[in-house]
Amino acid sequence: MEEDWCTAPAESADGQLIMVTGRRDTASFRNNPKFKIRINVSWQYAPAGMPDDADAETMGAATDNLQQVLSRDPVAVLTGIYTGAGCREWVFYTLSTNIFQKKLNEALADLPLLPLQITAENDPDWLEYTEMLDTLGDI
Repeated sequence: MEEDWCTAPAESADGQLIMVTGRRDTASFRNNPKFKIRINVSWQYAPAGMPDDADAETMGAATDNLQQVLSRDPVAVLTGIYTGAGCREWVFYTLSTNIFQKKLNEALADLPLLPLQITAENDPDWLEYTEMLDTLGDI
């Protein structure tokens, strides 16, 4: 099944451009009460704005690897990617932080060590996802 993604520009709190890319075909995950943990994986880069070509290429490889690993074993779903203002952030919903960690390590194993920060919190109502869809509007 082909994934349904869309992208739109948004603004950070200080007026910088943020490109918001969101996945729309998430109903099977969103309707599963086990997928209640939101994980944010962030990569701060310099300077503010958009990543340079080298970072953008590595970020693309990381995204592709993550999607491949999760398509084989859907223990998490990538729902959003935010890029701009000096940060790339991937947003996932998962059923287990431990299993997600293993899949993240598997996906990134062939890449150089990345400067990632990872946070997790319960979001059973998918509030962050709903907010992202509102940002994307009718695209």
